[in-house]
Amino acid sequence: MTVSRPSARPALALVALTLILGGCTGVGGPKPGAPAHHRERGFANTNPAYARPPFWTRMQFFVTRMLETTFAPKTASFPVVANDGRALRGNPGGPAVTWVGHATLLVQLDGVNVLTDPQWSARASPVGFAGPRRVTPPALAFEDLPPVHVVVISHDHYDHLDVATVRRLAGAHRPRFLVPLGMKAWFADLGIADVDELDWWEARSVRGITFTCVPAQHFAQRAPWDLNRRLWAGWAVAGRARRLYFAGDTAYYDGLKEIGVRLGPFDLAAIPIGAYLPPVIMKGGHTDPREALDVFSDVGARAMIAIHWGTFDLADEPLTEPPRLLEEHARSRGLGPDRVWILKHGETRAW
Repeated sequence: MTVSRPSARPALALVALTLILGGCTGVGGPKPGAPAHHRERGFANTNPAYARPPFWTRMQFFVTRMLETTFAPKTASFPVVANDGRALRGNPGGPAVTWVGHATLLVQLDGVNVLTDPQWSARASPVGFAGPRRVTPPALAFEDLPPVHVVVISHDHYDHLDVATVRRLAGAHRPRFLVPLGMKAWFADLGIADVDELDWWEARSVRGITFTCVPAQHFAQRAPWDLNRRLWAGWAVAGRARRLYFAGDTAYYDGLKEIGVRLGPFDLAAIPIGAYLPPVIMKGGHTDPREALDVFSDVGARAMIAIHWGTFDLADEPLTEPPRLLEEHARSRGLGPDRVWILKHGETRAW
């Protein structure tokens, strides 16, 4: 069905306004005897300095962004490595990571294939006719994936949790899904039962790999009525001799240091570098390139892979700015490309 330009604009504004108004619904107070991030009807960030942007600031930003990404999206051309998946399917078990795009990584470790926040759809949006469209197509075709054994989800936003993709994965690969608290029911509604939901610092062992759900500072919401009903998290992935930290989406805050203390050092850290402007909206839940390097240092990783850039137009910064700034900040800290990886879409690298 084709939506005409005149009728789409009020519809988009209504969608954005509905989501914002739904965000006014609270999750209640702390739960006696429960961890600090638990609330009566959901979850909360533990950083005392965390605060949501003012209501009208959020409304203006989201309505404007919905209209811009639908009718005047930014464009950019990024290098893509041709990857037909043959080497990935033939990998005998060596540690390798492939950047499909955005926060989607294929992590190969000890013969186990792990996907992070899989997103193969054309838009990151609750509707098919509007919202952020892919700037760069998935650099690895879904059909070219090796057998996927485990999928980890960081949180429920549309650029990280995509209905069409998880349904397709469940049907074609039947992986184990590891998710933060509150998401198992969402998967059950899709008919997907092989799901373990974890709280921060809880761990599961799957095929000899230990997956630990770790704290993050962000928020959750897919519909007007479910703000912060589900938890958000990062993941630590530990094999026989390699450890990876996947940040998902997070702001920089002191609480991330505990991840390095308790589970590090890491051989590789996947850290987001995009969606940071304007700061009044983004700073409470995302890292800019400089802050991403602070996370890299805090978790004690040998190398860092930059994620969450060059795939969806989610914020006000130019699409080409995050990797450029990351390189500049890395050089100023004496970090070369051997430590800070800015992969091409589709690129595979041993770790």
